[in-house]
Amino acid sequence: MSMSDPIADMLTRIRNSLKRGHKSVSMPTSKVKVAIAKVLMSEGYISDFEIVESKPAAILQITLKYVGDKKTKRSVITDLQRVSKPGRRIYVGKSEIPWVLSGMGVSIVTTSKGVMTGRSARLQNVGGEVLCKVW
Repeated sequence: MSMSDPIADMLTRIRNSLKRGHKSVSMPTSKVKVAIAKVLMSEGYISDFEIVESKPAAILQITLKYVGDKKTKRSVITDLQRVSKPGRRIYVGKSEIPWVLSGMGVSIVTTSKGVMTGRSARLQNVGGEVLCKVW
């Protein structure tokens, strides 16, 4: 079965797992999903990720991150929002990259230099397609 928007599927799986309090979430892997997971890990939103080789395709396993003790446990990620969609792509220049919650969140942008945060894209003077916002 083909999927029309695998990045939205990834974000939805993470969002659903966080709401249920799961420790990890699995999904089919791709280069873009791995790049998004690297950005999420470097920004401290997830604990870890790994690519599990299996048949017929590899699986991306993301370990979610929570704060607080057992009674007051809450996720580090408050919400994830898909910005650019297959039906409506959102491309921005370096000066138009959106700020998320006045810098408290992160926008993930795919550029000619790879997938990175909006902050990194501004520093490298590149624009691109805004994939999602995380806070």
